[in-house]
Formats: sequence, structure tokens, C-alpha cells
Amino acid sequence: MKFTAKHALLLPIAALGLGLAACQSKQEDAADKTADAIAESSDAAADAIDSQAADASGAAADKLNSKADAVRAEGKDESTAIKEKAEKKADQAN
Repeated sequence: MKFTAKHALLLPIAALGLGLAACQSKQEDAADKTADAIAESSDAAADAIDSQAADASGAAADKLNSKADAVRAEGKDESTAIKEKAEKKADQAN
């Protein structure tokens, strides 16, 4: 079964969309929670890939480790982008 960061990111992003109907402070709180969930999900996915890398050797292990690093970075970048967007919206509303 292939588990990608995109799969891990879909559910929290959908939850963010549901939270956008709330007031501004609730929107920002929801965005923060979503961003945190994305970071946690990507870390979990990366940990699973790291586990596979531990069972591999040579070039295969290196490739899996690189993939895990990329998944973590993608999750962190997505999380940061969500938080920054929420902060920008909150600043514009004030």
C-alpha cells in the first residue's frame, strides 16, 4: 500500500474548510489545529517510511530516507502556509 503525504494531508485540509464558516478567531484557531494535524500526519507518514528504510539497505534505504525527509518538509511547509494564510486573513479583518 502506497501512503503519500498528499493522502495524509487531505482529511485535515477538509476539516479546515468546515471551520471557515465560524467567526474570525475561530477560523484562525481551526487553521492552527489543521496545520498542526497536517504536521503530525506528515511526521507519522515520514516515520513509517523511516521504518521501511530501517529494513532496507544501500541505495534503497537512502532513497526511502530521502523520501521521508521530503514528506516531513512538505508537511511542515503546508502547515506553515496554512498558519500564515490564517494570520493574514485575521490581520485584514482587523
